[in-house]
Amino acid sequence: MTNSPSTSNIQRVGVIGCGLMGSGIAEVCARNGLEVLIQEATVAAMEAGQKRLVTSLDRALGANKITEAERDSAMKNLHFTTDVADLADRQLVVEAVIEDETLKTNIFKSLDKVITDDNAILATNTSSIPVMKLGMATQRPSQVIGIHFFNPVPVLRLVELVASLLTSEDTINRSTAFAEVALHKRVIRSKDRAGFIVNALLIPYILSAVRMLESGYASAEDIDLGMVEGCAHPMGPLRLADLIGLDTTSAVAESLYTEFKEPLYAAPPLLSRMVDAGLLGRKAGRGFYDYSKK
Repeated sequence: MTNSPSTSNIQRVGVIGCGLMGSGIAEVCARNGLEVLIQEATVAAMEAGQKRLVTSLDRALGANKITEAERDSAMKNLHFTTDVADLADRQLVVEAVIEDETLKTNIFKSLDKVITDDNAILATNTSSIPVMKLGMATQRPSQVIGIHFFNPVPVLRLVELVASLLTSEDTINRSTAFAEVALHKRVIRSKDRAGFIVNALLIPYILSAVRMLESGYASAEDIDLGMVEGCAHPMGPLRLADLIGLDTTSAVAESLYTEFKEPLYAAPPLLSRMVDAGLLGRKAGRGFYDYSKK
């Protein structure tokens, strides 16, 4: 890792999408004193995101991780809109929508048109889509970079920084300072290859567990318990897939397979059928485990 600047001058942050990842990114920024404007596609999605953020901040307060004053300060730093044009004055915008290349590409095209700061950083939280493809959707690919957070964002310190072949050193340095200095995250750097570092290792592991379950080799509970008790993992692969979301897991696997064409990246039929059925894990109430009664 190269040396990063000692300070970050980014104060105005935009976040596109207020689902699990977007709300987490917005919360971390707001708790660290940054002014955050969150853009959602609809009023309903915006209101759901607001509720998610309030719940998360209240939970942190109840767990004594933040004070009441810190909770109130964070809430004052959070603002919401449904109009992407309102992001015009942002110094850094993080796109955090679902893993859909067409959707993300269109967002970057829109951002490129509305952002007025010539030095603004356009970042993506993608888990697997090449940063180059998103950068080339703009007229400023040197300012496009991957800043990949991990769920739950307020808890996990890691950020993957992913520069494309055209990302400037200035963008890399300022993004590093944003993550390390402003947000107190731990940065690792990856080449712009599908899956980056973590998912290139993690997804084949999860897919192997799905194949083991699909073949009847062992139950979901025993597969997970084996990795928790036998390898000291905090969570088994199938329960982790439920936490990530089976749709996201499948999308990342598809991106990896498209790029590398290696069988270990191919989604097992069971995973594909579960996604088709809407059994997406925790967020849907059911995946490899049933969460509806919890």
